[in-house]
Amino acid sequence: MKPFLKVFSILLTLALLVYPFGNVAEADAVPGDVFVTLGQDLSESQKNEMLERMEVSSDVPTLYVTNEEEHKYLGDYISAQTIGSKAFSSSKITLSEPDTGIHVTSDRITWVTNEMYANALITAGIKDAEVYVTAPFNVSGTAALTGLIKAYESATDQVIPEEQKNVANEEMVRTAELGDAIGEEEAAELITLVKEKIATTSIESEEEMRTIIIQLAEEINVTLTDSQVNELSALFMKMKDLNIDWDTVSNQLDKVRDNLSGFLESEEARSFFDRMIEGFKSFFNSIRSFFSS
Repeated sequence: MKPFLKVFSILLTLALLVYPFGNVAEADAVPGDVFVTLGQDLSESQKNEMLERMEVSSDVPTLYVTNEEEHKYLGDYISAQTIGSKAFSSSKITLSEPDTGIHVTSDRITWVTNEMYANALITAGIKDAEVYVTAPFNVSGTAALTGLIKAYESATDQVIPEEQKNVANEEMVRTAELGDAIGEEEAAELITLVKEKIATTSIESEEEMRTIIIQLAEEINVTLTDSQVNELSALFMKMKDLNIDWDTVSNQLDKVRDNLSGFLESEEARSFFDRMIEGFKSFFNSIRSFFSS
């Protein structure tokens, strides 16, 4: 680990011990809470393997996802044959501190990328969580979103509207399909850019939406077919009309892009560390006074 990262870690740890700042998540949920979802059709040995891969014990709160649920949320966007007749995808969601964003890792997922999961989860209203997706063998990964949303609802005691779940699933599928055509990274970046635009712009018509999609695609050197533009425009018009907190969406998209260097360069960070250092001075002065008395 680089020296400045070691110093940062030590300072941050001390700060957390000295200053009990930070908000508690909604309902009874607490940062660090872990929920697991398992595919209903996993064998007993496969369930144990999934828990081992997730590095959790068998008594962790666990929900099961059925194949019927997978068809319910994906059936309008991909074929029944692609969805399959059994539920195997599994996931772990760990609630994080407020304003830390969504971080996704996956294993044995062949079609949906980590960025696609993060984008779709944000659309569904999920925020500030560490997410891990896996399966007992290679799978496309489309079914995992159903479990992640289910786990988040259970963890935070929130009910995510069905329309929002459907749009999030459609977004994931459309992005994966687009990734096959223009590249995974480009597809995820385009979806992110359009959502950021929706968050800050009043869009009245589908024609306006089409224009925005084409312009943003050109900015990242991507050429879309008319069919692709039409599908994305229809998706984002649905998304625009949902009762989504776009300020939160914009914030969570920013957090996904954040990195340590960017944080350390920010005015907020400098202000935070100035206050923290002054606190350390006061803290250590009080210790010195105590031992010298």
